[in-house]
Amino acid sequence: MPAQPNYTAEMTALVVDQYTNGVPIEDISEMVTRSVRSVRSKLVREGVYVAAPKPTAAKRDNGPTKKELLIQLESSGWNVQGLEGATKDAIKALIAHFEQ
Repeated sequence: MPAQPNYTAEMTALVVDQYTNGVPIEDISEMVTRSVRSVRSKLVREGVYVAAPKPTAAKRDNGPTKKELLIQLESSGWNVQGLEGATKDAIKALIAHFEQ
């Protein structure tokens, strides 16, 4: 005896139709009594699912990079060899100390 499919042809047509008409997947999953994940997977297999764009975080400006800080410190006459592992805050503190 062949296994019974999870989605009948009618269910598949309903899911695809509802999705292409803008019905949220959560609502579709309630209509067909399947999980959201199952409905999403079915839409992917049918080739109609379009993933929502992920929001991108705004680029933060953390000031100068560590490399730029080391160059600044080196330009004031200090040997920066060995300071590559120092934190940005530590390098900034050195610059502030020697600028006084």
